[in-house]
Amino acid sequence: MTRLPDHVETERLVLRRWEPADAPALGIAIAESVEHLRPWMPWAAGEPVPVADRARWIEHGNRTWEDGGDVVLGILLADGTVIGGTGLHRRAGPDTLEIGYWLHVDHTGRGYVTEAASALTDAAFGVPGIEHVEIHHDAANLASRGVPERLGYTCVGEITPPADAAPGESGVHLCWRASRADWPASGARAYSPR
Repeated sequence: MTRLPDHVETERLVLRRWEPADAPALGIAIAESVEHLRPWMPWAAGEPVPVADRARWIEHGNRTWEDGGDVVLGILLADGTVIGGTGLHRRAGPDTLEIGYWLHVDHTGRGYVTEAASALTDAAFGVPGIEHVEIHHDAANLASRGVPERLGYTCVGEITPPADAAPGESGVHLCWRASRADWPASGARAYSPR
């Protein structure tokens, strides 16, 4: 299976695979944002995580990527500051990648996730055989909804939410989709990778 893109640069951001040495900075970013993340991210309920466990999680993710699976990326400013996480996931079928994301509470409202998701959509369509890119979110998470809307994705309906719901979730998840054939013509992308 083709490895997914593991490094993308945009106008303001570096999206790259986490390295075990990132574990402390990643832990700090999550700790500083955990109350912001907890309503929407089921994994936030398990925070804090010891640095050694986080480094092992990073190593596991990198092995998964090396084997052709998902890629989990940090969202960093050009100076190396960790401001969030994102990734491309193969869970939606062989011709579809799903983008997931979270952002440090102090960096919301600046378009960083939209910029990252635009760049990842471009990168995903560079993968042979990928025809669709999706973004899923709980219907009550209006901030997450804004990302696919701004990028010109189409809401294709509701999907079954994961069993491990977060406390703020409504239980209704929406699926937004961009298709390879429509993406370049959408005109909605505000950012592109360098």
